[in-house]
Amino acid sequence: MSKNEAKPSPKDSKPHKIHEVVKYPDPVLSKPGEKVTEFTPELAQLVDEMFESMYAAQGIGLAAPQIGISKQITVIDVSFKERPEDKLALINPEIIEREGKQVEEEGCLSLPEIREKVSRAARVKVRAQNVKGEFFEVEGEELLARALQHEIDHLHGILFIEHLSRLKRDLVHRRIRKLQKNGEW
Repeated sequence: MSKNEAKPSPKDSKPHKIHEVVKYPDPVLSKPGEKVTEFTPELAQLVDEMFESMYAAQGIGLAAPQIGISKQITVIDVSFKERPEDKLALINPEIIEREGKQVEEEGCLSLPEIREKVSRAARVKVRAQNVKGEFFEVEGEELLARALQHEIDHLHGILFIEHLSRLKRDLVHRRIRKLQKNGEW
């Protein structure tokens, strides 16, 4: 199916709001998100908006705290629209298995222009709920494993820079302060 064929009909389409991604050091990024307890049409709408906001920001993952909503909701699409079947919406996710190790460069929509090598598990299994509240499990390796860990960290108030050495983290903070001072952050 082409991208054009996947569009909803005009009577079904409700305009999706594109949410602005909040930047570090916004306090919402450092506090754990609340568990979702109500699975409503509004939640499904928010998930759709999160996908659209993630694509607009050129990302492959987005957590609700990154758009100022302190809830345990995240969306991931490591194919960036290439394979719609790979889109993941995870509500109240938790990592239930970790295996191996990978060290790769990571970036974050809330820390634009900051990229650093981070050590993560090479394979993870995650248990989560979908927008209807149904439980499911997903396993990921390589980039998907990294994205799952990165986004679930966001839901617990943890940014990828917290996985860096103190020296590297200090250098990142110094760079951010310089960008802020120059009005570029």
